[in-house]
Amino acid sequence: MRPLSGETESGDKAVLESSADVTLAAVIDGLGHGPEAATAARVAAEILEAGTGQEVGALIERCHRALKQTRGASISIAAIDAGDNSMTWVAIGNVEGRLVERQWPTRSIFPAAGVAGVELPQLRPETLDLRRGSTLILATDGVQSGFSDSLAASGSPQQVADRILGEHGRSTDDALVLVVRYLRVAK
Repeated sequence: MRPLSGETESGDKAVLESSADVTLAAVIDGLGHGPEAATAARVAAEILEAGTGQEVGALIERCHRALKQTRGASISIAAIDAGDNSMTWVAIGNVEGRLVERQWPTRSIFPAAGVAGVELPQLRPETLDLRRGSTLILATDGVQSGFSDSLAASGSPQQVADRILGEHGRSTDDALVLVVRYLRVAK
């Protein structure tokens, strides 16, 4: 993550929380940048951090209600369930997500148009099966959307995130990349 040059705090925030067999991974992009965007991102992050294990659509709805007093935010959420080797994800606004797996085509999340806290469209969470080594990549709009065109998911999750941010991060906005690799062995 990095804030816009000249800003002291970022309006982009990541959440990674686990409870029992479920891990919640999310990226939040408070509208704009600076302190007001950071406030919106913190409000949404607090809800998501406390909501591990809840349905992803319901979490975005809770964020939407809480963000009405802020600028609003774009949010992408993935709930990874190790109990059944699946992931359910949903997104609103200009955030992106990719699921990269060896020997399988890269899958993308298609965010619903809107902004949590401003306009909440109909949400359509999608559930996907996961395999050992599946790599989830979530990015805010401070990362160029073509980041996955030449994506190499090799290396540690931190190395992948650093590479994407270094090669595709925009200098005109806050930028954040969250990379999660699924290592659960099928039962």
